[in-house]
Amino acid sequence: MPKMRASATKPPANQKDEMFRHTDIKQAPWWTVEADDKRRARLNCIAHILSSVPYHDAIPPLLHLPHRRPPDDSYIRPPKGEQNFVPDLAL
Repeated sequence: MPKMRASATKPPANQKDEMFRHTDIKQAPWWTVEADDKRRARLNCIAHILSSVPYHDAIPPLLHLPHRRPPDDSYIRPPKGEQNFVPDLAL
């Protein structure tokens, strides 16, 4: 019968703790999520991920539009029967 490694006989929580001890480094840290409340855990994960992304304000500057020209009094609208209109279905 083959011998089992000592780490294979440890409970999963101990194996996780041992893995963290060996692989949790400053350049690539592990983050543990308290997940008793699944909704809160998801929101906390999203907030944590977003907080790690560099952000700059993306709101564009206000536009300064020129004043409107006065209406052209010589314009005559063509009859409505000569144009296609989208049906008005608003109730």
